[in-house]
Amino acid sequence: MVLFFTSTAVDPPAMVYMGKDKVENEDLIKYAWPQDVWFHVDKLSSAHVYLRMPPTMTWDSIPQTLLTDCAQLVKANSIEGNKKDNLTIIYTPGSNLKKSGDMAVGQVSFHNDKQVRTPLSLDRRYRLNVVDLQVKRVHIQKRENPIVNRLNKTKVEKDVDHEQERVDRIKKENAEKRAIAAQNKKAEAEVAKARAAEKASRSYDLLFQVEEDPDAPKLTGKAIEEDFM
Repeated sequence: MVLFFTSTAVDPPAMVYMGKDKVENEDLIKYAWPQDVWFHVDKLSSAHVYLRMPPTMTWDSIPQTLLTDCAQLVKANSIEGNKKDNLTIIYTPGSNLKKSGDMAVGQVSFHNDKQVRTPLSLDRRYRLNVVDLQVKRVHIQKRENPIVNRLNKTKVEKDVDHEQERVDRIKKENAEKRAIAAQNKKAEAEVAKARAAEKASRSYDLLFQVEEDPDAPKLTGKAIEEDFM
């Protein structure tokens, strides 16, 4: 079973979800979407919380209020971490999660974890540097019950067919890609047609253009008539 939450820290609201147990976490690791961001308490056992970013959001520009919601939810769902202050929450794109056969159920590592974003100071809860990293950290000073309670009120438990959901997502993405490709092809054809028409127009104008002799005498209107007759 998967637990879904709605964060109203941003508009439109964002979807946040997590596995009900460590067995479900295995499927979430395997089937994470490209736009999913994974959150976990650093160096402690906790729930695996995922943020599904909307299309216009990138993982390194998540609004601070939304980061706060995700971090507070992770802390609240850590048996040991929920009792402690001054915790560090790590987060990374779902695509950076690495799972190998020798790992225990629910355990995960990263494809790229050499560089880690760390808090600059403990005097602020969410003060970060600006280095572009694959695994980032945010500091939590203490549990904030109003945030946790607000999120828990939106909780919905669902039985998810992850494989079917993946198939449906890929079909939708491929259809959108084909539609965009068709639009681009049509636009390119229209541009090519306009250029061809412009080129043909220029060729037609040059065909009937007569170059004047600068040394030839200029004829008056009457002279032109007589010359014509």
